[in-house]
Amino acid sequence: MYYLYGSKPGVPRKLVATFGSEQQLLAYVRWATLSEKEGVCKFEQGSSLASFSGWNHSDQPLPQDESTSVEHNPSPSLL
Repeated sequence: MYYLYGSKPGVPRKLVATFGSEQQLLAYVRWATLSEKEGVCKFEQGSSLASFSGWNHSDQPLPQDESTSVEHNPSPSLL
């Protein structure tokens, strides 16, 4: 399982979605990213990353993260 985290300056990163493969996760991030300038991203409003300005991922969750509370394999939607 792969874990997608959203990030904002001054706020701890937050688990926003899980994926069955790294390829699925990266494809989702490519779809969700509208622009990136100087390390700050803008994301599709309907995406799991909508309220964040950056992202990262891991194949292991942070100890405090509960993966059942986030969407698994979210699909890009036509907004």
